[in-house]
Amino acid sequence: MNQEKSKAFNYELDFKKTDFRKNPELYRIGKGEQGVLLVEPYKSEILPHWRFKTPEIAQESSEYIYGLFLDYLRQNDFVGADMARKFLQMGYTRSRRYANHRTGQKYKGPVPDDKKGQSGAHGRDQLPLDPDPVKAESARIFKEKWDEAKENDTYKKLMAEFRSKYES
Repeated sequence: MNQEKSKAFNYELDFKKTDFRKNPELYRIGKGEQGVLLVEPYKSEILPHWRFKTPEIAQESSEYIYGLFLDYLRQNDFVGADMARKFLQMGYTRSRRYANHRTGQKYKGPVPDDKKGQSGAHGRDQLPLDPDPVKAESARIFKEKWDEAKENDTYKKLMAEFRSKYES
């Protein structure tokens, strides 16, 4: 089953009270990084190790998170593995954002009030590129680990089983 046919990420859950390790049936893979900063206890286990300020820090962070990813796989904990994969992906996307725009600001002006929490330009002009090669290297490091995670055979097997059991 492909992602388009899978169930959407459910933002209506009470994330403060939901333990997804005990209730994996409530988890939805969603698209990209959806839920990465919401799904507990994984957020609390992974977030303290997520850093990308310098390539050295990114290397240490991505290796640690990839180690967590492998630990979750060894425990047959797909939700944990998927969350670790999402943190690796977010390491790449956030590093790329700062690699392209040193301030992290991609668009000119504030997000309109009715568009907060949504991605996109929302009619704002994109700021000119202001490249940062240090963050570009951090992005490359995270991308390497993210790709390893996405292509891991055990991960792909557990994802197929998870989708069959909970998202079909």
